[in-house]
Order: sequence, then C-alpha cells, then structure tokens
Amino acid sequence: MINAAILDDEPRSSWLMEQKLSAFRDSISIAAIYNSPEKALKEIKTHKLDILFLDVEMPNMNAFQFLERLGEFSFEIIFTTAHNTYILDALRVSAIDYLLKPIDEEELGKAIGRLSKRIMTRRQFRETRPATGKQQDQARLALPTAEGIYFVNKPTITHVEAMSNYSIFHIANSKKITVAKTLKEFEDALGEPSFLRVSRSVIVNLDYVVKYRKGEGGTLELTDGKEIEVSPQRKDVLVERLFN
Repeated sequence: MINAAILDDEPRSSWLMEQKLSAFRDSISIAAIYNSPEKALKEIKTHKLDILFLDVEMPNMNAFQFLERLGEFSFEIIFTTAHNTYILDALRVSAIDYLLKPIDEEELGKAIGRLSKRIMTRRQFRETRPATGKQQDQARLALPTAEGIYFVNKPTITHVEAMSNYSIFHIANSKKITVAKTLKEFEDALGEPSFLRVSRSVIVNLDYVVKYRKGEGGTLELTDGKEIEVSPQRKDVLVERLFN
C-alpha cells in the first residue's frame, strides 16, 4: 500500500483530490490532508509517507519554500496546481509529475503508475544491496533510478550532491545519476576513508581533491574543476583528513 498525504491551502481542492484518489483506494491510503503548510511542517514527517500531493501556490510560502524548510525527506512529490509556470522548478526537484487543475483522471492514473514503478525500484534496491564481507562487493554501490538500477564502483564517484529528497551522483568521466534517496541514506554506504560529508548538501571523495582554499570553511577544488564550499562546522574534520 502506498501511503499518501495532500497539502493544498484550499479545502475544496484537497477534498476533490481525495475524491479522485479514491479510485485508487486498492493501492493508495491517505494518511493526512493539510490545508496549512505550517501545520504540515510540524506533522508530516510522522506519517512515513511514500507520496505527497503538493499544491504550488499557497499563502505565506509556496511549495518550493515548503520543501526547503522541510529539509531532508524520503517521500516522492506530485505537484498539483492551476498554473504551469513552475514546471522547470518541479523538474529540478525530480518530481514524479506536475498535474494541472482541474486534474484529469487519466493523467493522475499515469502519474500513479510512475510512482508505483519508482517505489518498486526502491524495494529492488534494498533487496539487491551487495553482501557484506566481500571486498569486491563493498567497492560497488547500487543506485536505483527511474530507468533501473545502476551499479557503480565507489572509487569512480567524485562527489554526491543533495537536491531536496534526491541525491545526484557525479561519476568520473561519466554522466550524473539522480537517485530518489536522501544524502543521509548514503553516508554509511560510502563512509571512510575516502568519502566525507563537507557540508549539509555535499559528500566528497577526497581522492579527487586537488586544492584546498582557506576561508571560513574553505573551498575544495576537484580534478574536474568543480569547486565545493565547506561548512565551517566540518572544516576541522576535513583538514585533519586531508593533511593527516
């Protein structure tokens, strides 16, 4: 069963969304309905959601400000709005879909189909994690995406960036891989000695660092020219790892 919540400042709109989702009651359970983003910020993480149907324009904060204030989260997003001016912003947070009001039932069905596939991929990821105790397996990481599961060698990962509830893996001499999991979920899998979380939003493979510039937290330059700012709170740990 997919655990869902609705956040829409208009009670009628949230009620209509609930009614449309009732057609999928065999696979979707609605855990909460919010008409206030402030209330949702306080409570939403207690529901262990799989999906949030999120209105874009709300009083006091829009959907993207809401997600920014929420910080890390593990559920998926389907935006619901009467405006089509935020599609690019929705793409940046890798939303499942961007549904225009009044929401078409066929389009909603397609979005839920994509959601089901992504959730299935996550479950496959958990089932196919490399077995511990084998050095060659420990050097690989399974990355679930909408296209399938990528298996990458850890030493080829230059750095990992957080974007909302997604992680973007940068692979040396290869393409970026976007994964529907938070950065926190990969910290233990990457771990020492090469990888270090240098800020709230970036884990760096220290083997690719070519320069450290001093500053409040400092800045790292990687072999590909990428510059990454270091959090002042992580500076001492970084310096110790780099120079000791």
